[in-house]
Amino acid sequence: MSGTSQVSREGTGVTDSARAGRRLLLVHAHPDDETIMTGGTIARYLAEGAQVLVVTFTLGEEGEVIGDEWAQLVADGGADQLGGYRIFELTTALAALSPPDRVLRPRFLGGAGHFRDSGMAGSPSAEHPRALAKARLERPVALLADIIAEFAPQVVITYDKAGTYGHPDHVRVHDVTAAALPIARARLGTEMKVYESVTEHSALETGLAAAAGRVPLGWRMPGDGELPRYPDGVITAEVDVSSVYERKAAALAAHATQVTVAASGTEYALSNNILTPIGAVEHFVQVDGPRSDAPGRETDLFAGLD
Repeated sequence: MSGTSQVSREGTGVTDSARAGRRLLLVHAHPDDETIMTGGTIARYLAEGAQVLVVTFTLGEEGEVIGDEWAQLVADGGADQLGGYRIFELTTALAALSPPDRVLRPRFLGGAGHFRDSGMAGSPSAEHPRALAKARLERPVALLADIIAEFAPQVVITYDKAGTYGHPDHVRVHDVTAAALPIARARLGTEMKVYESVTEHSALETGLAAAAGRVPLGWRMPGDGELPRYPDGVITAEVDVSSVYERKAAALAAHATQVTVAASGTEYALSNNILTPIGAVEHFVQVDGPRSDAPGRETDLFAGLD
């Protein structure tokens, strides 16, 4: 046996050639979701040589802009140019998460601008003719099934059925993914491990406790129930992203119209100014596909596949 392609790193028993054959697909609703929820996982698997594809469903046109510089780009009463600017932010964030020689590029479901950010339930934007939540389910399902069949991932990451916090586009991403996976499986003739990205209760509480003494001016700590989390016992996988933590923080900062990163680099806030820790571990619940035989939580989403 010769050459670095057969070398196992970190004592995992996984060779470089096996890592290079890994394919991870992540589906997200708006630019910034990919970094907020899974930025460290994206950066870690890219660094390890895996092929990673991030599919974003909308341009995030209905986002609330932080600060004055780009405030007039907003959809409601503004220039309605925010979506185009958020393509730039997503491009910059993905580059921050990537190794210099393999920079990840954005991919939008149906192409950039095909589906529009629906905004929150009951808002006028939810009735826009291109709103993702208004689209007939079959259309995004067919588009995503084509992408899955083309990319042939072994691992897919999506949202839970509540869309993490109830946003209609997040719920639609969950529903579209759930419907597209069986179609793609039938074409490929292979199984895929499917995970939902979640926040662990104890990790969130630990992060909040650590940040309590350094809340930036104008920010506040979250109230009860304001930050969604899952009970520790439900979590099936945890991915240590401490080695790429700085990349994750830089990617969050790239989404400057939507996210503010604290000077400490350990917390961020959205336009609501609610402090949220930047986790060094990202958590998941496996909901479908082959299961690893190893006891306890998985620490590698590809466990049992190599």
